Amino acid sequence: MSFEKITLEVTQLAKAAGEFMLAELKHFDPTKIEHKYGENFNLVSYVDKETESRLVEGLSGLLPGSGFITEEGTVEQATDQEFVWVIDPLDGTTNFLHAYPQFCTSIGLLQGGKPVAGIIYEPFRDEMFYTWKDGGAWMNKERLSVSKVDRVQSSLLACGFPSRQNQKTEAYMNMILRITKESHGFRRIGSAALDLAYTARGWFEGYFEYNINSWDIAAGILLVQEAGGTVTDFKGEENYLFGGEIISSNGRIHQELIDMISESMA
Repeated sequence: MSFEKITLEVTQLAKAAGEFMLAELKHFDPTKIEHKYGENFNLVSYVDKETESRLVEGLSGLLPGSGFITEEGTVEQATDQEFVWVIDPLDGTTNFLHAYPQFCTSIGLLQGGKPVAGIIYEPFRDEMFYTWKDGGAWMNKERLSVSKVDRVQSSLLACGFPSRQNQKTEAYMNMILRITKESHGFRRIGSAALDLAYTARGWFEGYFEYNINSWDIAAGILLVQEAGGTVTDFKGEENYLFGGEIISSNGRIHQELIDMISESMA
């Protein structure tokens, strides 16, 4: 099986998904916004669901018998197969609903629970990020490499803010405040997939978040790794895809980030 061939075929599906989203945005009816679980911040629309359905159909044809983990649950969720697609059809839904140009489609492929291909498409700028195992990381045919900055003090970082409050929330926010003062600052895009893509591109030195889902990060994990970066959980271990927390970086500042996060979140 050629992961390169599969990846390049999936980029065409992602491109079509992005074109559909942009077309719908031109005449989107805000009365069609839904709230998941009754939460004001947890939004979804028919665009998310229709995009996911189209992707599932196309991916099923590319790799018959594969399983799916998807955000919107438009297909039976199955993880027992050797190959599993992990899809966020519209990462950055709130941005999309406000016509803020920071959203994307994220598609990861797992083999035996490990990422072997990843595609992230940002339609506003027509930026296609893609990678496959041992194939490098790419954006629009340009090979990507993480930045060479070697200190948090000189780093621009990305993070996500937890929407749901829990016992870690205050410590997490205090930790962000601390690192803000000891770095070049944070950017909060509102799309974990793009945070990872931009880390692979070298625009960010690192990105971290907790209360994160597998469909947000499955594609971006491999992108960062293939660009020469490092991905772990907050403990520096490998429980990041389904563990609910992630640190990604250029590798050079990784241990420093782990230490700072560990001190704050202990």
